Amino acid sequence: MSRRMTVEDANVFMRQFKLLIAGFVALLVVPLIVYAFYLERRLETFEDSLRPSSPQELESDETVPGNRYPLVAHTVTGQVVYVPVYSHIYHGVGQPHLLTITLSVRNTSMEHEIVVRSMRYFDTKGREVKSYLDRPVRLPALGTTEVVVERDDASGGSGANFLVEWYARSPVTEPIIEAVMIDTSSRQGISFTGRGTVISEAASDSTEDAGSSGTPPTAE
Repeated sequence: MSRRMTVEDANVFMRQFKLLIAGFVALLVVPLIVYAFYLERRLETFEDSLRPSSPQELESDETVPGNRYPLVAHTVTGQVVYVPVYSHIYHGVGQPHLLTITLSVRNTSMEHEIVVRSMRYFDTKGREVKSYLDRPVRLPALGTTEVVVERDDASGGSGANFLVEWYARSPVTEPIIEAVMIDTSSRQGISFTGRGTVISEAASDSTEDAGSSGTPPTAE
């Protein structure tokens, strides 16, 4: 015949049960703490490896000789540049994702200005949507001008493009002409660039520059 559990027996059982639970928790939690510490150290090491590499870290005591025979960069006096842009792209099962477009024209010459003759916007079917210049504008040495196609303007479509025509009175290094597409309306932002491609070169025409409109304004 089994005997009844006394209060002391119950207390012993509860102590043993608590010790069992504590041992189980220790076996589960301690490895997790160790693993978390390990991951934190690994992350710190990884972040340290991504720190910027400053020029000072690469300083050398070697005397750098002067450039006695500098190479001449490719220079031109004018171009027509095709720049691919996207007023929207597609995602998922083909839903359009609208984008803001910034077209940037950067004069890379350190000495001479260039004249931007036209900045024309075309849609996917090749039809001109808008001309962003009423008359030519001067872009000073190392200067930049830009235009923005707003996010809600989907008139260009996914195959839109700009044609940018520029010229200079003296041979200059090629300007950098590119577009930046961006959208930050969703939880995860998206941005990418498109670089212009030269489709023809154009000679400087001072008589057309003068014209009836006078001296081209300076781009701001």
